[in-house]
Amino acid sequence: MNQIITFGEVLMRISPRGNKKFMQSNIVEFYFGGTELNVAISIANFGGNVKHISLVSDDFIGDTAVSYIRKFGVSTSSIERSQRPLGVYFLEVGAVMRPSQISYNRSHSSFSEILPAIVDWEKALKKGSWMHWTGITPALTQGAYETLKEGLILAKEKGLTVSADPTYRSGLWKYGKDPKETLIDLLHYSNIFIGGINEINEVLGTAYTYSNDDFIKASKQLMDTFPSIEKVFDKIRTALNASSHKIRARMWNGKEFRKTDNLDITHIVDRIGTGDAFAAGLIYGLQNYDDYKAMLFACAACALKHTYEGDVNYSNVNDVIQIIEGNISGRFVR
Repeated sequence: MNQIITFGEVLMRISPRGNKKFMQSNIVEFYFGGTELNVAISIANFGGNVKHISLVSDDFIGDTAVSYIRKFGVSTSSIERSQRPLGVYFLEVGAVMRPSQISYNRSHSSFSEILPAIVDWEKALKKGSWMHWTGITPALTQGAYETLKEGLILAKEKGLTVSADPTYRSGLWKYGKDPKETLIDLLHYSNIFIGGINEINEVLGTAYTYSNDDFIKASKQLMDTFPSIEKVFDKIRTALNASSHKIRARMWNGKEFRKTDNLDITHIVDRIGTGDAFAAGLIYGLQNYDDYKAMLFACAACALKHTYEGDVNYSNVNDVIQIIEGNISGRFVR
């Protein structure tokens, strides 16, 4: 029991080395990732029991992806195979005032074939205690939305805690489904909301500002609209440029408002997967600490992810605790 379940696309990322543009280099590196998979691997690195559900290509690339996932101890028993290729995205990592750029090649990927009949949710959730979803998956295809909804319905019936990161990316919603209606539908099965004012305004059709007072008002309205939602956590990023950001967080749990101080990230190695690291840290934290320490843990995990190349946060619990305790000098550990 106590298994954490994630469901989403597995992607291969291809990038030139360092901060080069593709036109500068004919040498590239590849990584595997995907929003929900990043969360799964990060929680596994914290010692959590995690299963990832997906549909990957039935070829040597799919084999490599599954092997990569297993390396971290994430269960792949509910990953099925498709004759279509694995989804790919291309990333140029920016620096200072030059932003990073991403181009996706996932429209006809293996995961785009996902349908409810492919996932045995009863079996997949058998040992589950927590399920996490994001707004990326229902944005991809009708089949992805329907499959996710079927899993969430069963998760609610079985009493699993459900966390939602309803990330809205307008460029993904191309199959005719209304984003707002879809996210509203899925939030009815959710208990923990990982998102801020933008996400709340999107689903409620409101115009709250970024102030703490408005965040509390927005969270209360969100909980009134979706009675199953018990806690709201918001990660706030302040970007000085592409290489230097500040990270902080705030929360409303129905009883109290709390916030963290800024963590300064003065040299970003890789920004991809940092929001996923926050979600993973929060899920782990809520299962082991009180709400405030869980938020501190999530914020520190997010900050640490900026120091790793690739999509995944490789930090363990002790690494994160060191940041929470103020050990941010980066001095040698001997």
